[in-house]
Amino acid sequence: MTEPHHPPVCRESPPVNVAVVGLGYWGPNLVRAFHEQPGAEIMAVCDVEPLTRAALARRYPAIPSTASFAELLADPAIEAIAIATPVSTHFELAHAALEAGKHVFVEKPLAASVTEAESLIELASASELLIMPGHTFLYSPPVTAIKRLVDSGELGEIYFISMSRVNLGLHQPDASVVWDLGPHDFSILAYWLEQLPTTVCAMSRACIMPQTPDVAFINATFPSGALVHVQLSWLAPSKLRRTAIVGSRKMVVYDDTSAEPVRIFDSGANVPDPENFGEYRLTYRTGDIVSPKIDPAEPLALEIQDFCSAVRSGAVPRSSMAVGLEVVKVLEAVDRSLHGGGVPVAVADLAPTQTVVEGLVAEVRRRAAGSPAGESPAVGSIVPESSSDGAAVKASD
Repeated sequence: MTEPHHPPVCRESPPVNVAVVGLGYWGPNLVRAFHEQPGAEIMAVCDVEPLTRAALARRYPAIPSTASFAELLADPAIEAIAIATPVSTHFELAHAALEAGKHVFVEKPLAASVTEAESLIELASASELLIMPGHTFLYSPPVTAIKRLVDSGELGEIYFISMSRVNLGLHQPDASVVWDLGPHDFSILAYWLEQLPTTVCAMSRACIMPQTPDVAFINATFPSGALVHVQLSWLAPSKLRRTAIVGSRKMVVYDDTSAEPVRIFDSGANVPDPENFGEYRLTYRTGDIVSPKIDPAEPLALEIQDFCSAVRSGAVPRSSMAVGLEVVKVLEAVDRSLHGGGVPVAVADLAPTQTVVEGLVAEVRRRAAGSPAGESPAVGSIVPESSSDGAAVKASD
């Protein structure tokens, strides 16, 4: 369980010619990752701020820079566009790139609404282009190790999961803490559980900037019966990235900031058969605590490798457009709950249109031949059970 995910690379294929748009907080990390990726060639970088472009030019003097996004779209040598701009711009930029015939990598979340995400998926599917959201934690070795634990049944039935993702900053001007930090945890949950929540309910507060929540507490129920609590905050005395998973057989603590990021607890409670009516004597089990060896690997590097491989091979990347849509659906459901004063919201009310379902099915079928075994996304979790294509999608998972 220590091997990280290494997407296959066709070494005989030429590198993917890519341009990176947005050089603010995260953009330079994408530039570095693409620059170091043998399967990619950075053709240009783009940002409207001259000082930002100049700062990156000092690090990468050989990479051309521009303030014109249209210039990138018009360049036939550029095959793919990587977008690392504010959430509110994702749809416009990604849509224009797809219309120009470019593959797209867009930082999380995929778009600012379900309607926008569906529109991007429809366009990508119709154009037979790849659009991949940047859910980097899906490539984290500790996260993939826990995925194998869940799939193996070693944890038993998942009773509940508690997740905390807090820090002091960074406040975003165009997105709440839910849309900024929530995609990390909701993409991880989608990967682990392969289900959409049945309902979500949430409460939040805008402490610093009016109308921009910087702390949120979210509860979700899942079809399996699992309960999930997610705590998100830009206002905390220290950085915390901690998840506790409680199963019927074992429990797991995942701490992204720890030298031992995954600890497995052979602990739990058992209910033996009562000797007479009304007699229940719980027995508690406290066994070994195991910290499995997890080989280090940079999630971003693996993610970029997966993107380049998917462009060349046609495989469905782990962070697929289906996962991107699923995350946006949960985020929008959380917003609806917040606007309703914390009322439970049924996530199924945001079911994708039939056109989107057909697009997702078509992508899986078109790319299935290039997918590595066991790496297809959980597309079936976002397809309504009544869909005539639902069985076909689930069979491909």
